[in-house]
Amino acid sequence: MRKASLLIAGAFALASTLPATAADKMTLLLDWFVNPDHGPVIVAQEKGYFKDEGLDVEIIAPADPSDPPKLVAAGKAELAISYQPQLHLQIHEGLPLVRVGTLVATPLNCLLVLKDGPIKEISDLKGKKIGFSVSGVEEAVLGSILGNHGVEMSDIELVNVNWSLSPSLMSKQVDAVIGAYRNFELNQMEIEGVEGKCFFVEEEGLPTYDELIYVANPDTMDKDMIARFLKATEKATQFIVNHPDESWEIFSGTSTELQDELNAKAWVDTMPRFALRPMAFDAARYAAFETFLHEKELIPSVNSVSKIAIDISAQTPAE
Repeated sequence: MRKASLLIAGAFALASTLPATAADKMTLLLDWFVNPDHGPVIVAQEKGYFKDEGLDVEIIAPADPSDPPKLVAAGKAELAISYQPQLHLQIHEGLPLVRVGTLVATPLNCLLVLKDGPIKEISDLKGKKIGFSVSGVEEAVLGSILGNHGVEMSDIELVNVNWSLSPSLMSKQVDAVIGAYRNFELNQMEIEGVEGKCFFVEEEGLPTYDELIYVANPDTMDKDMIARFLKATEKATQFIVNHPDESWEIFSGTSTELQDELNAKAWVDTMPRFALRPMAFDAARYAAFETFLHEKELIPSVNSVSKIAIDISAQTPAE
């Protein structure tokens, strides 16, 4: 009996000296520098939710925001945060990408004007200047919105203002801007003492879409690992909804650059837009936007939804 006890004790001692199972390493490329849009990712990291799922996640902000999807397509990272409208175009360009999860489940884009300016209705933009940052999708969005109010693209002057959207509007370089985010530019203008007014794209005839999504390479992705990543971000989103003040303290505590009025306001405005079920998606939403882009002649054909987006939970074995 004593010999058996010694053997058991020895086994426990040996087990305590063995290294813990190594976490699966994965790289997530952000779409831009860290900001409140990335709340669930940062909170999941800080709360240890990724670690709980056996993941060691490296979060990288890109030097060039156009690079993350390309790097994922090239197998340089497991996941990237990107945008649903751009994903449709990138797939038609031949990039091996698919949406595997949603981060921000509503559009953030809006057509922004000065609240007390001369533009009271969209029809007032006839003969005016409109600023933009990215050609292609934004021009199609703008054309669709204007067309619903009797204004043709030939009736306005497009001005490339790069990323200086709200400054170009406040300085009256342009009369409106497309591509402004309602959770950032509106708050930025308010802080500057110049109030803005948003015409929301989804209320002006545009098919609704997911603003921020997670994309992966369908040929090389580890579905189980991605499912665990999304499970962790779902838990983080629940924590944010249940504990908004504490979650803000956790998020903003990761960098002094986040601890300002703009980010605090943006945090409040972004919280209700996080996807509560990041794995799930609305197939009809993706089909409608694909059709919209085809009608606007931005894509040559219409892909099936299965080539654009998947529910990763349906791709992995049940526990």
